[in-house]
Amino acid sequence: MQTTSNILMIRPVAFGLNTQTADSNAFQDKQASQDAVQEKAVNEFDDFVAKLRANDINVTVIEDTPKPHTPDSIFPNNWISFHNDGAIFLYPMQAENRRLERRVDLIEQLKANFKIKAIHDLSAAEKEGIYLEGTGSMVLDRENKIAYACLSIRTQETALNQFCKESGYTSVKFHAFDQNGFAIYHTNVMMCVGDKFVVVCLDTVTDEVEKADLITSFHKTGKKIIEISLAQMNQFAGNMLQVNNRDGKSFIIMSERAFLSLNDIQKNILSSFATPLYSSLNTIENNGGGSARCMIAEIHLPALES
Repeated sequence: MQTTSNILMIRPVAFGLNTQTADSNAFQDKQASQDAVQEKAVNEFDDFVAKLRANDINVTVIEDTPKPHTPDSIFPNNWISFHNDGAIFLYPMQAENRRLERRVDLIEQLKANFKIKAIHDLSAAEKEGIYLEGTGSMVLDRENKIAYACLSIRTQETALNQFCKESGYTSVKFHAFDQNGFAIYHTNVMMCVGDKFVVVCLDTVTDEVEKADLITSFHKTGKKIIEISLAQMNQFAGNMLQVNNRDGKSFIIMSERAFLSLNDIQKNILSSFATPLYSSLNTIENNGGGSARCMIAEIHLPALES
């Protein structure tokens, strides 16, 4: 299935502007206020989790640890992904302090509720300066086993090919740029793939052949294309994730900023596929350069029988 009702989120203890990621992430506000930033971020996190749980979405919350210092631990989808065949993938991260987010104890905790059959550790590529930052770098069409990836310093073809070799996915590679010609650092800020739709900023894909290949792939897999503008992408409207609740009801998760950037036509089309669910994440977005989808690692692992 494309969607799951089980998700993992990491509650931060020392959130803040990560200077090690700022050069490649144009979504970070380098002038963002650092006044009580951890307190504000944890309040946003807790409010977000409360909204998800109020809609019967299963959220596993694991507390971050004070040491080592990991200011971006709130974005676990970059270092780990979970798959319905029981596989876990660990990914090579560009920033040295983000590599410290990988936690064996977290995987051990998940074993209490989920079947883990294999762990594929791709992180050794870091030593060669090769990076692939999980489901930030790749937007996965899980049903059709397609990994969409806009190539950048954080999303490199060598590591992408290795993921595809070990997972059985096929990649659709392209290049994407913002309004200043700066490479989009993660695919999941400009694209979201749902079960029957895709939200995408096609204006970022300047190569017409690559754009045509993208559109062709969406059409072949039966996805309704919902286009967003560059301005909407900059409000994190591409950073959405479709999830289900325990009863199978479908939601499309995003930040309040992203939701407010959408026009009525876009909202109506999205609502025909899933119920929009949003929360204010301004502090996290401004400092971290990531939004709602970045905060969620979907758990597609098989559940243990109770």
